[in-house]
Amino acid sequence: MTKATTGARAEIHHEHRDVNGGWLRPAVFGAMDGLVSNFALIAGVAGGTAETRIVALAGIAGLAAGAFSMAGGEYVSVASQRELAQAEIDVERRELERHPEAEEAELARMYEQRGVDPETAREVARQISRNPEEALAVHTRAELGVDPDDLPSPVLAAVSSFLSFSIGALIPLLPYLLGVRGLWISAVVSMVALFAAGAVVSRVTARSWWFSGLRQLVVGAVAAALTWGLGSLIGTGGL
Repeated sequence: MTKATTGARAEIHHEHRDVNGGWLRPAVFGAMDGLVSNFALIAGVAGGTAETRIVALAGIAGLAAGAFSMAGGEYVSVASQRELAQAEIDVERRELERHPEAEEAELARMYEQRGVDPETAREVARQISRNPEEALAVHTRAELGVDPDDLPSPVLAAVSSFLSFSIGALIPLLPYLLGVRGLWISAVVSMVALFAAGAVVSRVTARSWWFSGLRQLVVGAVAAALTWGLGSLIGTGGL
């Protein structure tokens, strides 16, 4: 085995998860929001009426309204973020076209500030600057913290948010759609789902599964209890 082969293999020693993609945050947030908000909505309506049909109708309306709202909000938010990043990238592109020497010197200073000796920093900057697109990518990553070739997709964010919210909102509604009467079965199913969702999220965070699951369970339970209490005060029904 040659040294070159050994060096090439040594480069690939571990992999990282995608932390910049546009799907993870809206998917996680959408599922949690759908589960908590629709569970709380169903609990509030169930606190005010014993009519299963009315509770189910409220749950369906909450699912549809929330899913479309989440998708629309995510699309506009991510599109605006992408447009802002693209505008700043265009500014950097114009600077590279108009003042290439100054931008090369700036890049060399960046490497010097990171501990590279001045001569090596100037040589690295010179070689990178020979390719305008590579120079643009390096400058935007260093100055803006974004990759011009990996900007978040508003469509992906909207679809992820819509689907995940719908799935989350369907869980507390499902018992009613299957003809079950009373809030308690929906509450049990929702509590289990809240804990499970929190535990799953812990796989992409530094928290333990039980802490993340319990935290999500408490948040959802408190929201549902408060809304059920409000519904009980206003309405005439109960569990």
